[in-house]
Order: sequence, then structure tokens, then C-alpha cells
Amino acid sequence: MDCHWRRTETHDGSHARSESLFYYFGLEDQVAENHLLRLIDEHIDFNFVREHLKNSYSDTGRPSIDPELLLRIVLIGYLYGISSERKLVEELRMHLAWRWFTGLGFDQEIPHHSTFSKNRHGRFQESKLFEQMFERIVAQCLEAGLVRGDKLSVDGTFVERMLRKRAASRGRNWRKPRK
Repeated sequence: MDCHWRRTETHDGSHARSESLFYYFGLEDQVAENHLLRLIDEHIDFNFVREHLKNSYSDTGRPSIDPELLLRIVLIGYLYGISSERKLVEELRMHLAWRWFTGLGFDQEIPHHSTFSKNRHGRFQESKLFEQMFERIVAQCLEAGLVRGDKLSVDGTFVERMLRKRAASRGRNWRKPRK
């Protein structure tokens, strides 16, 4: 891991910055045994994701981003209450446990924040595959007792749009309640 600076102790006990080019450690050793992401990794089966989506990806063209990686990152966002994909990617750069859970080393590129919305709201919008797989992962978390599911956090814009769409399909108008 490249590092621009680190603090070192001086003779009088104060700390001064000094530069270090590399730190040598394994991400595996940095994640506590009882950390939520470690427990999820141990109890949740993500193997179905690639099998379920194999027909959605082409063998030609640019390599795609691993759909399991996308789902793991989205799960982190939901678990830690981060609804902004831009903020999620920014935070992923800094959290060792998140990197470990996603399998992204420090030498690997994190997907661009726009990748998530392109896949969720574009590529998989009609088929609902992404949503179904995410729900299956959450169901496994509930079954394993890793999450309770008694709180819900959603992006209000998406909910409003969904309500408008449903109301329109039923021949009704939906209006946002006045405050």
C-alpha cells in the first residue's frame, strides 16, 4: 500500500510526520472475527449471482465488472446507510474491511460510481434481475440472523418516481404530500 506520510515519535514524545513508501500487511488480518462483513461472507452464498446472470454478459467486447462485486458494494451501502453511490465509492477507498469483503486489493481499481446506476437503472431495470438477486442476498442475511430488517432506508427520489409510475399504470395521479 502506498502511503504519503505517517507519524513517528520524536525524543520528546511528540509526533512528527515521515514518509513511508509501503506498508506490508494482509487485509485478512485487519478484519475482526466478529465483524459484520466477515460474518456475512461466512454465512451468505454469493455463488448464485454469476450463474444467474451468465446470459446477461457477452463474451466479446470490454471485460465487464463482476456482478458479485457490484452486489457486495451495494450491500455495504445499505448496511451502512450510504445511499449515494459517489459517497459509497469514496468510502470504499478508505475502509479496510470493505475492501476485504469486496475482494478489492489496494492495487485494484474500484468501479466508477456511475457503474451502479447504469446497471441498476439501465441494464437490469426491465428484468429486475439485479433487484431479485439483492433481495435474495438480504433474505439470506435475515435467515442467518445477521440483520433484523426492521428499518428501511431508501432514496426518496426513486420511491416518488416508482409511486408515480404505479399510480399512472392504474390510471391515477400521485401527488407528493404537502408539508
